[in-house]
Amino acid sequence: MAQLWGGRFTKATDQMVYDFNASISFDKRLYRQDIEGSLAHVKMLAQQGILTEEERDAIIAGLEGILADVESGVLEITSEYEDIHSFVEANLTERIGDAGKKLHTGRSRNDQVALDMRMYVRDAVKETDRQLLQLLKVLQRIMEENLDTFMPGFTHLQKAQPVTLAHHVGAYFEMFKRDRSRLVDIYKRMNYCPLGAGALAGTTYPLDRDLTAQLLGFDGPTLNSMDSVSDRDYVIEYLSALSTIMMHLSRFSEEIIIWNSNEYRFVEIDDAYSTGSSIMPQKKNPDIAELVRGKTGRVYASLMGILTTMKGLPLAYNKDMQEDKEGTFDAIDTVNSCLPLFTGMLDTMKFNKNVMEASAKNGFTNATDVADYLVNHGVPFRDAHGISGRLVLKCIAKNKALDDLTLEEFREESDAFEADIYDAISMKTCVEKRLTEGAPGEAAMRKVLEINKKYLESVH
Repeated sequence: MAQLWGGRFTKATDQMVYDFNASISFDKRLYRQDIEGSLAHVKMLAQQGILTEEERDAIIAGLEGILADVESGVLEITSEYEDIHSFVEANLTERIGDAGKKLHTGRSRNDQVALDMRMYVRDAVKETDRQLLQLLKVLQRIMEENLDTFMPGFTHLQKAQPVTLAHHVGAYFEMFKRDRSRLVDIYKRMNYCPLGAGALAGTTYPLDRDLTAQLLGFDGPTLNSMDSVSDRDYVIEYLSALSTIMMHLSRFSEEIIIWNSNEYRFVEIDDAYSTGSSIMPQKKNPDIAELVRGKTGRVYASLMGILTTMKGLPLAYNKDMQEDKEGTFDAIDTVNSCLPLFTGMLDTMKFNKNVMEASAKNGFTNATDVADYLVNHGVPFRDAHGISGRLVLKCIAKNKALDDLTLEEFREESDAFEADIYDAISMKTCVEKRLTEGAPGEAAMRKVLEINKKYLESVH
């Protein structure tokens, strides 16, 4: 079919070149943004007297008809068109005649595709934010229900000090809350309208770019036409934010995979979010967590792809920028599938509280509290540290937890030990006396939960 740009050329494009150049196979998902942008553009053209009211009304009716037909399945976006812009304009002209050819007045495909992609990413940012909010609500519920669920806290994958499940999950609440704040920042920076920048140097038509921006929900027009058509920072920032979200999901998935193992048995994943083995009947595999962990790499790849594409491009628009779409679409699809599945898995997961607490005891996570007890009874910290270490060795040799040592066994290492040592090193005491802001003690955690509650209630 005839191209939007064919006047300069004397013969048809080679079919292989055409296929290589075409973007309709992937940019067809921009149909709604392309039509919405065109509707705003036409309204502005009529307001400025560039189009008549009759032309405006005919074009609007035609565009709205195309949108309705695409969404109902009556009209299919096929590969006979080079890109989504060609599809819309060709169908419009076929429906309303020569008035359709005036749709492109005062704009270029350069600023048009910049607008479409910016609007698509803007919508995607809001959807990612919505899904993160659902995950945060599930995390908040788990925290509220597990203030007294004791478990080992780890460093270097070694049991370190006792914490609660509420505190552990709260760390991920903070991560995903930061993810939401990044999305807010990205939205603010990207919410400026490039339409009207033309190919790279604006246009001689008296466009009202403020009106176009207002009609499309932007905060205003972009301020440099060359930057407008060549800026893909918002794509890079969004993919960076998605990569960080996936990194957080992957970290959490790794822990769930470990917790689900026979050696830990901290959690039981609901049957709806597990699979079995084709040969081993006893297996219940954490496939969702493993797939989330695995899919993180492909989101990273999308980020590295666009960074590599953009790094050597001179101003202004270059065809290389067509590569901003497929990787971005794939990353969005990946995150949009991972977030709700992970949230559902977490929401239905059962936590084996007794197993968690026993693991904390058997891992000597209260050894620091033994040393603190001695310090509070006048023993220098360095000596207390050594005494606590020797008690751990004694426990290992006797296959005991520190809580299970007799008072006599404690006093073999130091006369400072009294009967109150058992209360001092109980899981409950070890956790609850940690009351500094951000610590796992119940009073400190309740303050955090109240902050979280207000944060979640403030979201609109």
